[in-house]
Amino acid sequence: MSAVRDRRASRWDDHRRSRRAALTDAAIAAIRTHGASLGMDHVAAAARTSKTAVYRHFADRTELYAAVCERVAQVLLGQVRAAVDGAAGPRAQAAAAIAAYLRLIEHDPEVYRFVVHRPLVDRTLDADPLADLVSLIGDQVADAIAEQLAAAGADPAPAVAWGHGVVGMVRSAADNWIARPAGMTRDQLADHLTDLAWAGLSGVVARTEEETS
Repeated sequence: MSAVRDRRASRWDDHRRSRRAALTDAAIAAIRTHGASLGMDHVAAAARTSKTAVYRHFADRTELYAAVCERVAQVLLGQVRAAVDGAAGPRAQAAAAIAAYLRLIEHDPEVYRFVVHRPLVDRTLDADPLADLVSLIGDQVADAIAEQLAAAGADPAPAVAWGHGVVGMVRSAADNWIARPAGMTRDQLADHLTDLAWAGLSGVVARTEEETS
């Protein structure tokens, strides 16, 4: 009997995960249609269900917000990793990572605004999904910088500070661009940010190499 109950519980767990994923997809579709300031009525309509049914799978609006952030993080991290892995050389890697970040923002501006401005959040978050995402990307950029420093025979310790500094710069510039594009294209912004990031990184890497020679 215990094995039967376990199988039943497992089937319900699978169903709940599947339903939460479908509702998260519906929320993202609703954001794209109605904008970042949408309400739960829009989410329920996109999912072709009721708000009561939505709340059956998400304790509150904040939990749904966190689920959307998690989905966006998975997509963005995957795109950044693929871009960096497919680029040859440190400057090309920096350019690829910046371009991937801006590409997602341009493709899904309302979803990005939703993640940044948190219209559904009505309580204190146990963890900040956006900060966690930025931190993960910063760690990834730091790893790439550390590899270049190690290859040059330099101390890789500064890579963490530099990696997170670059990501913070890109995020701040991207937030401003999505709010006030001022006629600048995504490719132009990517080129400007790559030039600025690489001017700083190449300079400190070169100085570090001189100090260790």
